[in-house]
Amino acid sequence: MPQEDLPGSPGKRPRLSIIAAVYNVAPYLDEFIASIEGQSFGLDRVEVIAVDDGSTDDSLRVLKDWEQRRPELVRVLTKENGGQGSARNLGLDHARGEWITMPDPDDVLAHDYLAVVDTLIDANEHVAMVGTNRIFFSSSVDQLSDSHPLRRMFAPGDHVVDLARFPAYFHGSAPAAFFRTELIERHNLRFDTRIRPNFEDGHFCSRYLLVADNWLVGFAGNAKYLYRKRVEGTSTLQRGLSDPRRFTDVPRYGYLDLLDRGATCEGGAPEWLQNFILYELSHYFISDLKISSNTAARGAVGQEFVRLLGEIAKRLDPEVINSYRISRFDRVWRDILLHGLKAESWVTPYAVADKRDLHRQLVRVAYRFVGGRPSERVFFRGEQVEDLTGKVRTHEYFGQVLLRERIAWLPYNGTLRLVVNGRPLRLEPTWEPPHVTTLRPRQLDRWFSAQPSETDRSRRLSARDRATLAMSRLVRSRAKYRDAWVLMDRIHDADDNAERLFRHLRDNRREINAWFALERGTPDWTRLVKDGYADRLVAHGNLRWKLLMLNCANLISSHADRPVHRPRAIVRMREPQWRFVFLQHGVIKDDLSRWLNPKAFDLFVTSTPQEQESIAGDDTPYDYTSREAQMTGLPRFDRLREVGARFDETQRDLILVCPTWRDWLNPALAVGSQRREVRDDFVDSDYVRNWLAFLRDDTLRELAQHAGLRVAFMPHPNIQPALPRLDLPPHVEAVPFAGNDVQAVIAQCAVMITDYSSMAFNAAYLDRPVVYFQFDAERALEGGHVGRPGYFSYLRDGFGPVARTATEAVSAVEHTLAAGKRPLPLYQQRIDSTFVARDGRCCERTTAAIEALAPRHSPGPSRLHRLVRTRAARRILTPARLRRIRSALRSGRRVVAGA
Repeated sequence: MPQEDLPGSPGKRPRLSIIAAVYNVAPYLDEFIASIEGQSFGLDRVEVIAVDDGSTDDSLRVLKDWEQRRPELVRVLTKENGGQGSARNLGLDHARGEWITMPDPDDVLAHDYLAVVDTLIDANEHVAMVGTNRIFFSSSVDQLSDSHPLRRMFAPGDHVVDLARFPAYFHGSAPAAFFRTELIERHNLRFDTRIRPNFEDGHFCSRYLLVADNWLVGFAGNAKYLYRKRVEGTSTLQRGLSDPRRFTDVPRYGYLDLLDRGATCEGGAPEWLQNFILYELSHYFISDLKISSNTAARGAVGQEFVRLLGEIAKRLDPEVINSYRISRFDRVWRDILLHGLKAESWVTPYAVADKRDLHRQLVRVAYRFVGGRPSERVFFRGEQVEDLTGKVRTHEYFGQVLLRERIAWLPYNGTLRLVVNGRPLRLEPTWEPPHVTTLRPRQLDRWFSAQPSETDRSRRLSARDRATLAMSRLVRSRAKYRDAWVLMDRIHDADDNAERLFRHLRDNRREINAWFALERGTPDWTRLVKDGYADRLVAHGNLRWKLLMLNCANLISSHADRPVHRPRAIVRMREPQWRFVFLQHGVIKDDLSRWLNPKAFDLFVTSTPQEQESIAGDDTPYDYTSREAQMTGLPRFDRLREVGARFDETQRDLILVCPTWRDWLNPALAVGSQRREVRDDFVDSDYVRNWLAFLRDDTLRELAQHAGLRVAFMPHPNIQPALPRLDLPPHVEAVPFAGNDVQAVIAQCAVMITDYSSMAFNAAYLDRPVVYFQFDAERALEGGHVGRPGYFSYLRDGFGPVARTATEAVSAVEHTLAAGKRPLPLYQQRIDSTFVARDGRCCERTTAAIEALAPRHSPGPSRLHRLVRTRAARRILTPARLRRIRSALRSGRRVVAGA
């Protein structure tokens, strides 16, 4: 190529070459270009090679305009679309700078970015590579987030690290890296275009270092690479999990290739490379943990990935797996890599006693295994225990069961011994932590420093919180809220299982100290006050609520969101002491184990044999046994049964449309909140288009008119905020949840039309016909919504026909109504096998199950409790005073009330 055709000063080699692979990023290019032209580093020492990879938008035009305006700086190359790696390879063929970097053209470089890197290179002549500090931003560079998982590597500022001595460091981002051109040319390094949709960067960076003369990497903490996280989620990385190649080509051509190349090094694959691979694998496991995961790792793809994972595990040093701690890596993932992928039996050499039930004097013991279920004997006080409450839980990843876990509740008020496969297992309080192979001061501090005392913790509290804690310990508070049952549904809504159980307790079990928590001023608050429960209502979040929560025995809720079971206002003062009862707000039909397993339920209410078995049975992914999960039925079913009996077939005049929400249409909850909104573009979504197509169907309107029925639209509470924005046809009534008796609405329906909502179970409980309209089944049922496929199949187990289009759904409604206002025989048979006990005693059974959580005989007041009853003690009781009293009681000293 003639010298005069190249950007930069004629005859002078540029210091830096910037290669940008461009594909359909026109909206972002102006910002990218401005960040290059705004560099404090002299652009006469820079060349830019922009490679358009067959863009179909205005990207090429923008690049050509830039080239025409700055020909001394920019050269534009074009090619057919072949992927980012192939575009970069073309740029590498033309680069002449001493160092090369390859930023993505939808990102932004800080104004001193190139200058900081150049200074670091000048100060360290032997450095092989330089990595820069990635800072996230979304819509504006003014909204930066220093939250990259590897940010600690850049915390010291600009420094150079020898990966041979510090293998916890690595760098795998080509856009945020600088490479020696001479090394690339000497080894003819290029991107492997088979590695897609991601990791081509990591593969290139690692191959580069494996052939380098040394492993000296500069970490330029002050060189800020601003990485755009697209709000619409359209970047390659953000969409990668739905691409099967992420689970086949990436591990095959990426991870395995690197480990095999690294094996030729002295001593085998270097530890920094193994750590990098484990870092990559951690993202696979973390992504698969999500409640809803739109992943391609299912069926044959999942099987192939697990096979490749086994090949990767063979090439990793077991001690590196055990000691890895750069990113989250659960013990179960380590056990899978070390044992779960091999065709041989294995049992953990220890069992974990991780939970305790003080009142029943039980301890939960668990161990993990691969292969057939081990032989097991439990000895308590020298006698073998035969009848154990427990199960075998499966650990399923990528659609495959990779490990099993035996869980059992055992008596602990005596000598306990566990023998598995003829050998005693040692008992530990936790699963084995990562091995310590690098001793740091922080680790040493954890080993030798004492745990913070209650006094130390209290000093960190605000004066208000300290005063609240002191008030909660006063006799007046303890007497009023002692052994209290706190019931609640959502923070801002009631009329669910908790309210029904609360009413049952106040009407039938007044001796139980029951209270109901709810946000003051809500419609449900007004309704409960009107119904005569004002003296037992507590405003969620106020001082009275805090005193109640700090003294209560049971928290009972239909919801398990964190703001309910671990409210920040209480947790910041102390760890909750209550037992948590999860009443649910519907029958679980999907696999919600990844959401529910981390929650500490003392009682988990179920309603059907199938649901109970899916949660407490063997070889299911749930962590709960029959000790926690009990089939009592939903408390609201009792009233639903009563209300349903009021409406005979002649009074059922509703075609009731009840779609559920969609996880992708509701933004994430704010911290500490249960209020959901819908996205701004909600009305333009497929969800709205399909449901409006159904509601506007002329055949449905005529069908309703002919049969004398009304069409009512009552979407899930998470969709209710959008009701005013929907252009419903005149013959459709919008039914808000607030202010309506939802059970009465369901009881009046001649047929219910829903999609995936558990509302169908309510209709089925009353023998009301159901139609399922599932226009987005592929996305919703394959993990795109909330939960993964569970035991329930709509075609096999559903209570009505399944339609995929609005026309099919209307036809199904017409066919259903033609047979009457009762389910067809096939669906009635399914209903009867699902609800085996519709006897109106759900509240009674639930109450009995909660009472069984407490000790049979409540202990009398303690010596401390009796002491603080005195008038003098009540006047002066403070946290400090209370600690002195406790200390005196422990030491046997006499306590003077006024001291």
